[in-house]
Amino acid sequence: MNAPTVTLPPVVTASEWAAATAELRAAEKEATRARDALAARRRRMPMVEFGPYAFAGADGPATLVDVFEGRRQLVVYQFMGGPHRGTAAGGVGREWCEGCCMFSDQVSRLEHLHARDTTLAIVSSAPYGELAGLRERMEWRMPFYSSAGTSFADDCGVGEDFGLSVFLRDGDRVFRTYFTTGRGVEQLGSVWSFLDLTPFGRQETWEDTPAGRPQSPAYHWWHLHDEYPAR
Repeated sequence: MNAPTVTLPPVVTASEWAAATAELRAAEKEATRARDALAARRRRMPMVEFGPYAFAGADGPATLVDVFEGRRQLVVYQFMGGPHRGTAAGGVGREWCEGCCMFSDQVSRLEHLHARDTTLAIVSSAPYGELAGLRERMEWRMPFYSSAGTSFADDCGVGEDFGLSVFLRDGDRVFRTYFTTGRGVEQLGSVWSFLDLTPFGRQETWEDTPAGRPQSPAYHWWHLHDEYPAR
């Protein structure tokens, strides 16, 4: 059986390739500036008070404030619980969302987010015991919580679907500052993309940020993940 024909890019001269590359790079730079402008708008978004909720986590019951782990900002990915289905052994198993698992696979080291006073956690309406088993199987490092029995998923506007919310803590008061779902989640996964969603941003002096937000020079706060002070 013959393999299907694959259409390849056109072959051009070196000078033609350089010209096409320069043109594309100019368009990419324009897109970068547009993304920076959107991030600046996020940092100026209003916020709405949110909670409280009672979750289940690795250490037992947890409130939404507990999920912050003492930090000011929190990024929550709403992981789809998935429908139950019968297993080959006749028991009940959970069919996990491949897309949510793919997203979780791409989450980078958490120490870099912690250095910017930001926590990332996964919340799902699935029972915590099942979430813990999946987390161990997939070798994920981020904390997982179950919101089973609460209105958290519905209040976030996702129900049994997926989405990503950003929260800001002021003492024991929690505020929701951002939400996205669908293809808005596809571009996320790096330290930078997560910080760009938060009201404090990357906290670097080059950013267009409202007065009074924490900032420091770019590069200077970056460290190897095991060299950050505890946050």
